[in-house]
Amino acid sequence: MRKHLPLRSKVFLGIFLVITSLSGIALATPAEEAELAKLDKIESELELQREWAKYRWGKASSDCYQNYWVNYCLRSARAEYRKEIDPISEQERALHEVQRNLRKSIKDQEDLKRAAERASPLKAAERVDNQREFEEKQKAAAARAADLEQRRKDAPKRAQENKAGTQLD
Repeated sequence: MRKHLPLRSKVFLGIFLVITSLSGIALATPAEEAELAKLDKIESELELQREWAKYRWGKASSDCYQNYWVNYCLRSARAEYRKEIDPISEQERALHEVQRNLRKSIKDQEDLKRAAERASPLKAAERVDNQREFEEKQKAAAARAADLEQRRKDAPKRAQENKAGTQLD
């Protein structure tokens, strides 16, 4: 029964978190996204460890009800659970901090890229063309609506002319 993370995992995670926190914004977005994927994998491993610890705690606490000293056994089981969970929680907090920083960096870079695209003269000309096309379409729609309204007004007159012109003797 494994109660704590192996020392090798702790050392690897510690080194990885230090390196990623020191790297800052110097990484390119694809590298940051790859790093974020690695961190997500580490997060899933920690979640699995947390679930196993929770399973062992649930098993131990249900076994306690078979004993005479139930409360003492439950306190002991809870203490063992805390011994397992506390290091996992610390690692998760550090991991989440690095993930937040990476996501913020990626978002900032994407925002800068979008702002640069918006500021480009080509996009400005495209926006002007789009605005002109929109206004032309609005004018055409208004003209069609006015024509339709005029046809509706003239409908009784045209109906009368049609009746008068198509009489059979």
